[in-house]
Amino acid sequence: MTGTRGSYAKGIAKREEILSRALEVVAREGYRGASVKEIADAVGLSQAGLLHYFDSKEELFTEILRKRDEVDGAAYGPWDAEGTALPEMREAYLAVTRHNAEVPGLVQLFSRLAVDGADPQHPAHDYFVDRGRRLRETFAAALASQQAGGELTDAVAPETLARILQAVADGLQLQFMLEPDLDMAATIDALFSALAAPGGPGEAVRSSADARPPGS
Repeated sequence: MTGTRGSYAKGIAKREEILSRALEVVAREGYRGASVKEIADAVGLSQAGLLHYFDSKEELFTEILRKRDEVDGAAYGPWDAEGTALPEMREAYLAVTRHNAEVPGLVQLFSRLAVDGADPQHPAHDYFVDRGRRLRETFAAALASQQAGGELTDAVAPETLARILQAVADGLQLQFMLEPDLDMAATIDALFSALAAPGGPGEAVRSSADARPPGS
């Protein structure tokens, strides 16, 4: 039994190593360049040896995105949704967006799998459905708290605003793939400025994006 537990633990550790190295490969090589062979070489395995830890290439890439979420969550969040002030939420969101611009390969992977994941049979389907739901729930709780505190306009329900924020972030990533010089963070920052309640604390948080058109 001890040997079985040891083998299982080693398997989990190796899987985590693969995903960590795969994040680096995808960020560096992009979606097209990050083949199974490239990732296998990075961890010293054959392609068959690599896929021993995953059911398919599609599952491997889905798990790479899960790993990215884990790493980003540790670096930029999560925040206490119901007690988060607008400036704090805004800056955390912008920090993640700026980071995404530095890893275009992962943006490519996310956007491509998001399309493929619309198929309920695709390994990424449940990942994207669950991720979107959790993200919107977190946003909605924070936005409702900010509306109650007078930081944010209450003209739109927090659940709807949460969907808008998600849609803007996902849509900007597609635009970024076509226009790599697009400043995604500046565009999102401008949206936060537009949503801040007049005279509220959130309105005071301004960036250079407010002085020029987003993406210019």
